[in-house]
Amino acid sequence: MSVLSSGPSAAPSAEVPPGDEARHKLTTVTGLAALSLDAMASVAYGPEAIVLVLAAAGGYGLGFTLPVTVAIALLLAVLVASYRQVIAAFPDGGGSYAVARTHLGRRTSLVAAASLVLDYVLNVAVAVTAGVAALTSAFPELYGSRLWLCLAVLILITAVNLRGIVDSARAFIVPTTVFVGAIFVLIVVGLFRDAPVSTEAVAGHASVLGTNATSVGALLLLKAFASGCSALTGVEAIANAVPSFRAPAARRAQRAEVALGALLGVMLIGLSVLISRFGLQPVEGVTVLAQLAEASFGHNLAFYVVQFATMVLLALSANTSFGGLPVLLKLLARDNYLPHVFGLKADRQVHRHGVFTLAAVSATLLVLSGGDTNTLVPLFAIGVFVGFTIAQTGMVVHWHAVRGSKWAGKALLNGLGALLTGVSAVVVTATKFHDGAWLIVVTLPLLVAGFESVHRAYTRIGERLGVGRVPDPPHRDRSLIVVPVSSLTRLTSEALTAAVSLGDEVHAVTVCHPDPEDREQTEALERDWALWNPGVPLVRITSDRRAVGRPVAAYVRKVASTDPSVRITVLIPEVEPAQLWQRLLQNQRGAVVAHAVRHETDAVICRLRFRLLDGSTELPTDFSLR
Repeated sequence: MSVLSSGPSAAPSAEVPPGDEARHKLTTVTGLAALSLDAMASVAYGPEAIVLVLAAAGGYGLGFTLPVTVAIALLLAVLVASYRQVIAAFPDGGGSYAVARTHLGRRTSLVAAASLVLDYVLNVAVAVTAGVAALTSAFPELYGSRLWLCLAVLILITAVNLRGIVDSARAFIVPTTVFVGAIFVLIVVGLFRDAPVSTEAVAGHASVLGTNATSVGALLLLKAFASGCSALTGVEAIANAVPSFRAPAARRAQRAEVALGALLGVMLIGLSVLISRFGLQPVEGVTVLAQLAEASFGHNLAFYVVQFATMVLLALSANTSFGGLPVLLKLLARDNYLPHVFGLKADRQVHRHGVFTLAAVSATLLVLSGGDTNTLVPLFAIGVFVGFTIAQTGMVVHWHAVRGSKWAGKALLNGLGALLTGVSAVVVTATKFHDGAWLIVVTLPLLVAGFESVHRAYTRIGERLGVGRVPDPPHRDRSLIVVPVSSLTRLTSEALTAAVSLGDEVHAVTVCHPDPEDREQTEALERDWALWNPGVPLVRITSDRRAVGRPVAAYVRKVASTDPSVRITVLIPEVEPAQLWQRLLQNQRGAVVAHAVRHETDAVICRLRFRLLDGSTELPTDFSLR
């Protein structure tokens, strides 16, 4: 039989042995691999985003690449310090949503949650399309199939995550290590070069460098800073998924956050130093990272290793969303802003419904965009900055409330971060509005409205169920069991045996239609019933229509109106076939009756399933109730 939850106040959770639960939790290393891929992979497009903006001011503008990157690295340090504090203050996860819910009010917390949802979904779509774009750049003949390749990669990542976050983390340790190692080797080797080893990759490609520019305005620098901040996406993922870590979860998550910040900061600054050292210029069709790899290593095997590692990590960086979004959805479900099904876990400690939902929405975005990265990227960073700003604003309020040691310095740090990310959010939205950012501006309030609608529904359900109040003591009512029958078989006998065991009174009912053949069958059943004499009356229900469910439901309503105090249960006997394919042989009459009774009456529905033994026509004596 189905088990009902105690009410809408809390999402259900699965009970698992402590040892088994720990086995499916993350360590610092596996957490870094599972939840930092998004941030790590951003070094492939973060520096390039800066260069593309500054290129409008010509070679003079490119000279500001390193200062802008240093500013972004400083913001990264502020964010890492802030989210380290978020982890300690909110060990149940949720990141900016948890902070805002506690310190900034319900509505602001829903805005934070909506921004995180958009960030996670877009991260999957952008990561997959960027990884496939790297593949099609190496093999142009695959370009026409890029959408199918994107969907195939998405299916693969989804399947890995359904095995559990620990298994997915272990699967991604190797590609993460290869990518990070390749970038560090690239930086170290490049620092010993006085000039690029090779420029073969950019030969024949048009430069996008601006001409006749001799000055760089503050607006251009601000735009370059905001665009380069796309490299900071994913910094919040570890704080959102703290419950996924082994105990002590908060401490392990903090170490993973610091390690992420250190690795990302060194890579960003190192690559920017090489950009300035080699005087690289952006060109169409060749990424800045590819130019750096060729400048440091030459056009050889090492160059292709960097490209392949970049392609793999970009595709797999979608795993950050699969680690963080299901936990966020669980928290929203716990607070009654999403269906409670998102709080359920599978046997491998996987929030399966969250994983499937993320995969389905991401697949929709891939189809709508045609697998094109440039269509999705303008939408990507806005949600991230909104979440950053809300989280750090909430932490300022947090420090002001709890005080403690050096609280003023911590609040100042968070306030600075909120100011910087808030300005970045405004700049990105304004500059990318006509490129698709308007969609985020529209979607954010729609998501918040959806959360509110679900919450109101759960509130109404809670009021009807009396959640939080002591109910009246149970009492015994007279019970009536209604059993639909169509023929006299052992199934009928077993159903009536169960019915008389459960209720005070039992009515067997059969539906008779007006055509002569059906009337004749009903009369034959009544004759056989009288000879059998089971001690249960057989009630004929006459129906003018060729229907089964509605006549039974109408009979139940009639009995209920005659005696409102009686408790009516409709017991529906069904055969459970030995083989799955044999379900196609059934007439599904039980499902039709159950559907009609459920929607048209208040009666309890009890479906008895008699299991056929494999290779036998005999019915087993035991049965299950569902």
